[in-house]
Amino acid sequence: MRQHRLICLGLISILIGISVMSSCVNPGTPATNSAANTNDAAGFLGDAEKRLLDLNIKFSRADWVKSTFITDDTESLSAQANTDLIAATTELAEQARKFDGQNLSPDEQRKLKLLKLSLTLPAPKDPKEREELTKIAASMEGDYGKGKYCPDGENGKCLSLGDLEEIMAQSRDPEQLKKIWSGWHQISPPFRKDYVRFVELSNKGAKEMGFKDTGAMWRSKYDMEPDAFAAEMERLWQQVKPLYDSLYTYTRHKLSEKYGKDVVAEDKPIPAHLLGNMWAQTWSNVYPLLAPATGDRGYDLTQILKSRNTDAKQMVRYGESFFTSLGFEQLPQTFWERSLFTKPADRDVVCHASAWDVDFDKDVRLKMCVQINEEDFTTVHHELGHNYYQMAYASQPFLYRDSANDAFHEAIGDTIALSVTPAYLKQIGLIDKVPEQSADIGFLLNRALDKVAFLPFGYLVDQWRWKVFSGEVGPNDYNKAWWDLREKYQGVAPPAPRSEADFDPGAKYHVASNTPYARYFLAAILQFQFHRALCREAGFSGPLYQCSIYGNKKAGEKLKTMLAMGLSKPWPEALKAMTGEDKMDATAIIDYFAPLKTWLDEQNAKK
Repeated sequence: MRQHRLICLGLISILIGISVMSSCVNPGTPATNSAANTNDAAGFLGDAEKRLLDLNIKFSRADWVKSTFITDDTESLSAQANTDLIAATTELAEQARKFDGQNLSPDEQRKLKLLKLSLTLPAPKDPKEREELTKIAASMEGDYGKGKYCPDGENGKCLSLGDLEEIMAQSRDPEQLKKIWSGWHQISPPFRKDYVRFVELSNKGAKEMGFKDTGAMWRSKYDMEPDAFAAEMERLWQQVKPLYDSLYTYTRHKLSEKYGKDVVAEDKPIPAHLLGNMWAQTWSNVYPLLAPATGDRGYDLTQILKSRNTDAKQMVRYGESFFTSLGFEQLPQTFWERSLFTKPADRDVVCHASAWDVDFDKDVRLKMCVQINEEDFTTVHHELGHNYYQMAYASQPFLYRDSANDAFHEAIGDTIALSVTPAYLKQIGLIDKVPEQSADIGFLLNRALDKVAFLPFGYLVDQWRWKVFSGEVGPNDYNKAWWDLREKYQGVAPPAPRSEADFDPGAKYHVASNTPYARYFLAAILQFQFHRALCREAGFSGPLYQCSIYGNKKAGEKLKTMLAMGLSKPWPEALKAMTGEDKMDATAIIDYFAPLKTWLDEQNAKK
């Protein structure tokens, strides 16, 4: 769930044009009395783009090595490259303010605005504090990547996150699951104090740039006042909440039947370790416990892939073939030579799947410890969506080499994954026939356990950070606030007693790596909006959930057009180019799952 766009810890934060702000930094800051003119701005931007491109490439190479060969030395090299990049970006963002109030072209104004809002990690001006912040950031991500759980102590066999996730997915033993869950959540307390300092330093940098705090800065990048953006998130959540509530009620009832009311009470939150995922963010691994009687799809994709001796590279080839069927070019040879597809036996790597744009041209890469299963088959399609987006906008000026907003990158990957339907699997020869329509509810339920179940988690991660950055939640309440939000939105509770000696938010990669998370919630909405539009372009007239755009060149052209725009236009224009609509709208996800919603409500009424 990540594309690697390299300004400040791996991801440039993108301006999102929901409405036009009167000022990008501090609305109360008057324009300086600079003698700058249009030509000065053009020269400044040209030099800035060249400088940032060079520093980004240097950092991306260092960060790639750090992520694929974790040592103290590679962490140090990455941190130094990131320090240099942050320093330059901070300097250029400050210098960009001297052009406030000047009569500039729309293109120059847009680039300056993007530059001023380009930091995910705003660092203090003080060099020592900036260095301290970047070292903490690199260390936290490295600690997460090296995280292991050793059930029998350090002298016994230690389990990586991948090992633990496999147990979480397959085990139906509550006590074993609790042990595994608790074991992984032991990795983050050691850097809890570092996170407190991280928040202090990051906030200092944000305030020096004219923002209330780092969270307010992140929300400002969506081209709305920070509070207005929070309200927009809430509006979208309220659109989808009834669908989530129906799915949640059904799931809790079935889990209670499985484990007993003493373990899963039907009037209390679901214990977080019983949903098949370390963070209870997706629930598709417990589908067998929830499947309707007529929900058998008639095939097991994981077993099919394994029976064919499919290897990691072949999994990626399937994803590439999807894009070439739409009219896209093949991936460059360097992609196959430089990507990481399997976990090395001799060293630590960050296995979290990510798509990298190393030189902001054609050196795209995939970093993923591919498992031969259905989940990773879909994930490969998603990650390659990032890579093809990266290549599509490579001809844009540097400051425009990114998605229309940060959610677009995630949404494009997921849009492609929505086309991984039984019809698509039949077209590429993985199954012999499409299941009978009676199995559609099972198909939709399985997908909803991935897509719909994710929505509240996607919403709450940044809510927690916004509260932390603003000071509403202090260090003494980090864990309490985390679980308050988990219960309020997801309806889940920890399986074991928690205290402020724990740091459960840090057991999630995106917190440890300082990767903003609102993009994933928005992407979960946008992907269905994109999917509906592309299916319409392809001339598909059946139920939305049955559509795959595989092999449709007309839909491919529509997709290419939007991807090639990059960040050159405000996101409503990019959205309109794809969908004909200029506002994010959750009705497409409601349409997609409409038959399931009806079925769930019928089942819940029978209890």
